[in-house]
Amino acid sequence: MKLNKKFRSPNFNVRKSKRLLFIVIHYTAIENYKKAIMHLCNPENKVSSHFLISQKGNIYNLVDENKRAWHAGDAYWKKYTDLNSLSLGIELDYSENKENNTFSKKMINSLLVLLEELKNKYSINSNNILGHSDIAPYRKIDPGPTFPWYKMYDYNLIVNSNLEESKINYLKKTLKKTLKKNNIKSTKDIALFILSKIGYNTSKAKNEKKLFKKLILAYQSHYLQSNYTGKIDKKTMNCLIKHYSLIY
Repeated sequence: MKLNKKFRSPNFNVRKSKRLLFIVIHYTAIENYKKAIMHLCNPENKVSSHFLISQKGNIYNLVDENKRAWHAGDAYWKKYTDLNSLSLGIELDYSENKENNTFSKKMINSLLVLLEELKNKYSINSNNILGHSDIAPYRKIDPGPTFPWYKMYDYNLIVNSNLEESKINYLKKTLKKTLKKNNIKSTKDIALFILSKIGYNTSKAKNEKKLFKKLILAYQSHYLQSNYTGKIDKKTMNCLIKHYSLIY
C-alpha cells in the first residue's frame, strides 16, 4: 500500500491512550481533495485526519498514526468520549452537492486495503469500524446512507434484517428477561436500550423527538440502508434485535 506524505497537517497532539480501538470513516463535504487537504492542513481550522483518500484512490497520510488527529470532535462510543485518542480517522473525497458526489470504485478499493492493514496492525475489532454519524449522531451524517458498507462485510458488523419470523420471536424471548428487569416496555425504550448496548449515545434522544429521529437515521445509515426512514418500524426493530443478539 502506497501512502502519499507530501502534505502534512500540524493539527494534532499527543494521544491520551496508547490503545487504538476504533477507525472512524468521514467524508470531506468539500468540492475536491486538494481543497480538503488545504483545509485539514490549515492550523487555523483546528481539524485534521490521519488519512484522506481521493476519488482516484490515492491515499494521503496527513498525520502520523501514533498522533492524536482532530477528526472526531464531540463524540461518544461505548462509554468512551475522547475518540480522538482512541481512533484513526479516514476522510473520503466526497461531497453530496458537488462534482465528487460518488464513492468511486478506486476510492473504495483503496479504503478496503487501508482498513485491512490498519485493522490487522492494531488488532481493531470489526465492530469498531464506524462512521462519523455513529459516534456523533446528533450533529453528523457522514459517511451517509449511500456509503457502501455492504462492501465491508469482512470489516464490519453488517446486520441482515431479513430474518424468519420464528427467529425474531426467539430473539425477543431472550431479551424479555433483561427488559423486564430494567422495566423497559415501550418500543422506543427498547430501541434506545439496544442502541446504547451497541455503543450509541442515547441520552440526548430520550426526550427529544427530533434527536431520536437523528439517532435512528444514524443507525439505519450504517446497518439498514434499505430502510433509511428515521422511524422505528418492524424492520428496524428486527434489525436491532438481531444486532443485539450478535453482540450479546
